[in-house]
Amino acid sequence: MKPMNGSKPAARELIDRIMASERLQGSSHFSERVYASEPILTTGRQMANYLPDRYREMKAISRWETNSNGSGRWLSEAELFYRQGTFMADFEDDCPYPGTFNSYFPTYNAMSDRQLRGYFTWRAAVRQGDVQESCLSFAYVYLYELICGIGVTDPMDGFQKLESFWQAYRTFSPEIDRYARTWLQDYVVYHGLSPQLLEPYKTLSFDRALVALTRAEELACARLSNPQRGRRKKGFSALPLPGDPVAEQRLFDALDALSTYHLAGSRLYKSTPEALRHVCCAVFVRMSEYYHKQRKYSLTESLFGGQFELAYTMFGSAVFFEPERHPDANYELDEIHRYRCRNGAWSCERYQGNRSRNAKLGQAMRAADRILREGLGFDRPLKEQGKLPKYLQGLIEEEVAAWLAWSAAHAPVRVEIDLSQLANIRRAAASTRESLLIDEEREGKGALLDAADGNSRDGERDCATYVDRTAPEPLPMAAAAASPVEPISPPAATAAAGHTHQTAGLVPSEAGYLRALLEKDQAEAAKIAKEKHGSEDMLVDAINEALFELVGDTVIEYGPDGPELIEDYREDVEGFLNHE
Repeated sequence: MKPMNGSKPAARELIDRIMASERLQGSSHFSERVYASEPILTTGRQMANYLPDRYREMKAISRWETNSNGSGRWLSEAELFYRQGTFMADFEDDCPYPGTFNSYFPTYNAMSDRQLRGYFTWRAAVRQGDVQESCLSFAYVYLYELICGIGVTDPMDGFQKLESFWQAYRTFSPEIDRYARTWLQDYVVYHGLSPQLLEPYKTLSFDRALVALTRAEELACARLSNPQRGRRKKGFSALPLPGDPVAEQRLFDALDALSTYHLAGSRLYKSTPEALRHVCCAVFVRMSEYYHKQRKYSLTESLFGGQFELAYTMFGSAVFFEPERHPDANYELDEIHRYRCRNGAWSCERYQGNRSRNAKLGQAMRAADRILREGLGFDRPLKEQGKLPKYLQGLIEEEVAAWLAWSAAHAPVRVEIDLSQLANIRRAAASTRESLLIDEEREGKGALLDAADGNSRDGERDCATYVDRTAPEPLPMAAAAASPVEPISPPAATAAAGHTHQTAGLVPSEAGYLRALLEKDQAEAAKIAKEKHGSEDMLVDAINEALFELVGDTVIEYGPDGPELIEDYREDVEGFLNHE
């Protein structure tokens, strides 16, 4: 811009000329934005593009390691992660990362500079007890560190940190259970910690239930192989009657834990527990005998696989590195679940098969409940689902018939006493006594009378005719029947705390999920399960438990495409949902 008079323009004049220019006024550099005061200097931690020297030193740890003789080797991804993690064990940052980080096998090497700073900032908060939702890959990297002993003082400290972080973060991402549960168990085995640390989790309870089944099966097969036993008589149960309540309850609990049919939630069990308990246990014994005679594998093996030893990978699917080979070790989690380490290689001996509730066993237990209800004339019958094998139908019917026959034969006898005839009975007894006395006894002289009163006639009493006048007179039956008895009113039902709107005992999220299944909207059902409950399996169990009292059976089962409503109960469910 040239000066108007050939000299340098004054500052005010120059500003006025700029502000008067229409071309400049339309420029993007002129706006109504108001600028506030800002610091001229910022710290390195506040700069997104700044990378502290500690990160540069970590990245300098090369995958190629040179030996003293000039040769070298490539480090595995796990070893590189271990060395970098050990180097950064105590490092903390203050630069949150708002973006996302997703990796199939997340490591430091897979992160960008901003992601690295974000991870170590998030980790610092986790170590202080502030577990916030972040990238799931960040959570897995933190679990890898604990498994490798990074940030851990001793094995017990590592177990506690693993458990507490898993329980806290699964509220954000329930899918973390798939790996964290197994890694927690492997950590106990690897470091030789007490098996009781795993008591709250499924492994030990599953094994105990499986042990109960195997012991019952072994006893049944041993009796079957005994040549002195002979053939079981028709009409007799496979188990003794009356049964051993402790042994039967142990087996019943195992059947309830391992079958897809919830026996303990049955209406019949709540009404007559001893009947359903005995029949179900006897049916299992009969099935065990049938498999022993007719099948190649035992019943337990057919349901849950055989027990044998296979090679085992510790912390499978995790980035795990051990700087030193694990010493040889034998570890027994329980009597049917053992681990062995030889020359650094691990193996596991257990039932290698299905480790969840068995549908085939559930079918048998439900059929036993249904047929027993029919035999007892129970007011809430179960609908038949599918066709049972002939052998199973026959043995269940035999056990039900045996129970009904035994319970009828041992039913308590009702004795009714007519008190109005008591006076006549006493007069008849006195007459009979008088006719049996001899003359000496009538005169009060008899050996029998002398022996009865110890040769002393003082205070003599006739025991047959003595009546205790201090005892209250019995109430006549007519008077007792005429006495008014005030009925006991049931307590008023109260609403459960926190459930202001329920349908058939369901919270709104459970009712919405059930309605989505009713409409065969799998996408909506999955959405409700993830947003409102977190775990779809737990949601299905809660609905089945709530509706069992109303339907008497499981209403949701797992099909090829996931949870689905049983068609037999569609009308019942529609009625529950529409009657809110």
